[in-house]
Amino acid sequence: MTGRQNRRDFLRRVGQGAAGLMVPYVVGSRAFGANERLGIGIIGCGGISGWHLPWALGHKAVQVLAVCDVDTDRRESAKERVGEQCGAYNDYRELLDRSDIDAVMILTPDHWHTLNSIHACEAGKDVYCEKPLTLTIGEGRALTNTVRRYGRVFQTGSMQRSSWEFRLACELVRSGRIGKVHTVRVVIGGAPGGDYAPDEPPPPGLDWNLWLGPAPWSPYNRLRHPYGFRWFYDYSGGKMTDWGAHHNDIAQWGLGMDETGPVWIDGRGVFPTEGLYDVAMSFEITYEYATGQKVICSDNGRFGITFEGDDGWVWVTRGDIETSPKELRNEVFGPGDERLYFSGEHHEDWLKCIRTRERPICDVEIGHRSVTVCHLGNISMRTGRKLHWDPAKEQFVDDEDANRWLSRPYRAPWHL
Repeated sequence: MTGRQNRRDFLRRVGQGAAGLMVPYVVGSRAFGANERLGIGIIGCGGISGWHLPWALGHKAVQVLAVCDVDTDRRESAKERVGEQCGAYNDYRELLDRSDIDAVMILTPDHWHTLNSIHACEAGKDVYCEKPLTLTIGEGRALTNTVRRYGRVFQTGSMQRSSWEFRLACELVRSGRIGKVHTVRVVIGGAPGGDYAPDEPPPPGLDWNLWLGPAPWSPYNRLRHPYGFRWFYDYSGGKMTDWGAHHNDIAQWGLGMDETGPVWIDGRGVFPTEGLYDVAMSFEITYEYATGQKVICSDNGRFGITFEGDDGWVWVTRGDIETSPKELRNEVFGPGDERLYFSGEHHEDWLKCIRTRERPICDVEIGHRSVTVCHLGNISMRTGRKLHWDPAKEQFVDDEDANRWLSRPYRAPWHL
């Protein structure tokens, strides 16, 4: 199975998925005709929307009906791109009140993902939410329970699961092609440190109070907004939850750990000693699973995921895969091999599952478990010690101090 054959298969099956949406189906109590489009709302019109919005505007099975952002310029720019018929909102709750919106795409900063998603489910909307799914482990369990309670279709934006090279790597590993896997090396790069800028009034048109939302109050600073929120623990988790939510997700997939997680976490990090950023700049976290396998996540090394087994290895990153022995890359799978859920394109998989009401390739539970790995690494680094984790109870074992890190209070009036 060559990379070229995988891409050809990808294009063929994406086309089949799109065509499959143009048949009658039912979402909740609403019946859709063969040519009726799904009403979509976009919550968050920042940089990442530059990937999602063009897809939505170019898809014959969906119609963007509304956009929302706390930044007037971004909101109005998105509205102009969609068209005059598009509603534009500062407060996402007004968008969720619309009965003609069937599903939403949540593209906000990390500290907003959980509340946006929970409120969307409560409003009867299906959800596509960008990664990392949550800001805390406690949020993830609350969100998963809400999705199940309201029967929503929820796709986490860990789109690498819908790419041929990552699926091929995980199928090789899970089919035993490199023997028993003993170590997975995850390299995600480091974070900046030491930067400083003075506080200042927020830009005109930015609702800073609403941007902060449940996060602690802080004066506006250009290092916090728009892109730099990733380097503050109040809003994100640094590289551990940025790229870690992608690559640790693939490590979990390849090891077959989607419903569980590690049992021991030993993290060490180097943190800024000056400036405003507070996430780890460099780090190494060793995760031990009940099976004896280890995942080592660090900032240093060959970017990507390397599965090491008794009989070889597989390295994968976006657009590329290498194996030892080399011929594994062109391996032909047989009927006894373990094949994984096929998704030729992440958005299309979400739409297909909205129609069938099945769980998509990166369902909320998977997104929660994968980002939990990232949060555990951050907690171990920040407490400065090795931690014992019970993935079934989602609690640290005999460690009340560490368990206090599983959630954090929201700024009033926001609450779970």
